[in-house]
Amino acid sequence: MTARLHEPQARRSLERVHVAHIGFFNDPRRRAPDALLDSWPTLVDVAEAAARAAVRVSVVQACARVGQLRRGGADFYFLPFGEADVTPLQPLGERLRTLVPGPQLLHVHGLGFARQVLALAAMAPGIPIVLQDHASRPPPIWRRRMWRRGLAAADGIAFCAAEQAQPFADVGLLPTHARVYAIPESTCRFTSGDCAAARRLTGVHGDPAILWVGHLDTNKDPLTVLEGVSLAARDLPQLRLFCCFVAAPLLRDVEKRIAGDPQLRDRVRLLGRVPHEHIEHLMRAADLFVLGSHREGSGYSVIEALACGLPPVITDIPSFRALTGTVGRLWRCGDASALAAALRAAVCAAAARRREVRAHFDRELSFDALGSKLAAMYRDVIARHVPRGTGTRVHDAQDESHRSACRVQPQP
Repeated sequence: MTARLHEPQARRSLERVHVAHIGFFNDPRRRAPDALLDSWPTLVDVAEAAARAAVRVSVVQACARVGQLRRGGADFYFLPFGEADVTPLQPLGERLRTLVPGPQLLHVHGLGFARQVLALAAMAPGIPIVLQDHASRPPPIWRRRMWRRGLAAADGIAFCAAEQAQPFADVGLLPTHARVYAIPESTCRFTSGDCAAARRLTGVHGDPAILWVGHLDTNKDPLTVLEGVSLAARDLPQLRLFCCFVAAPLLRDVEKRIAGDPQLRDRVRLLGRVPHEHIEHLMRAADLFVLGSHREGSGYSVIEALACGLPPVITDIPSFRALTGTVGRLWRCGDASALAAALRAAVCAAAARRREVRAHFDRELSFDALGSKLAAMYRDVIARHVPRGTGTRVHDAQDESHRSACRVQPQP
């Protein structure tokens, strides 16, 4: 593509930053725009959070069907582009050029779209780019050269926790000029509510009543959680565990573990898939939230629990540490005894901590909090931007000196 986007005006006031959120991921189910937003609520939530912080947001999302909507104070444009490096990016460039005034920053969701990002950078050499991680891992060695080039086109890279950038730095993928920002992946519309009313509605009971919301897979490690619950139940005879899940490759193993343990047999209820709006009631009814994840890009169910004031007892991984701050009780991955000890310690203070947990959510993860963090990142990136093509970009350096220079320096 030879046509270029309008470069941002040098003297344009940053009081009303215009940012284009760009999603290259194509829905495999090829849903219509309105159905897509209903299925991907965080796409709206992040845009709305930024809009609340006086940022003008235009979302351009790859989609099999063309459409235009307005949600949460942001404009959404749906176009066919960028699918598996086959669909051309012309529709994206044409749409961006119609935005007046033109965007001052391009916020790309995902790290795994190197070819598309490079094409975007060529279209917009005067506009800074921010990439936001969504649970990516460093690619195999034969794909790293292209990833390195794509990441080098970015002025900033956002992770839920700055520590999550370190694996990319260790293999020389992070450019020296790009700042790392600690930004939550999303926020949540759930609220705290009356526990007794929620228990009557949901049938949740127990002392404590513990809630799990997550897939039954090896990463979330339900078998370790069940072992920890079994150990804790010896000291907490009224303990009950309620499990919501969708994907369940370990379902048979979980059912077998429950059936074979008298401490679990009458204490664990597998709810399976429940409507998303019902999760809010379950979280209001429970006393504690538990997950055994070994890695997460963020942790949407953890954010939801915090929004409901539900104290989390979750694994000690970077994203969970970043999300929970001082209100989370963390335990070592794969360690059932550590989980049991954490549950025993948490149960005594759970009721008193609900207000503290919700206050933490309001302060760090609410729409206003997330919007403030996004706006601060946008302004910092725009202020620091060096136009591409000036010779300052890092492309293919792979030696140890480069990896040392790329050690992560998180920015507030």
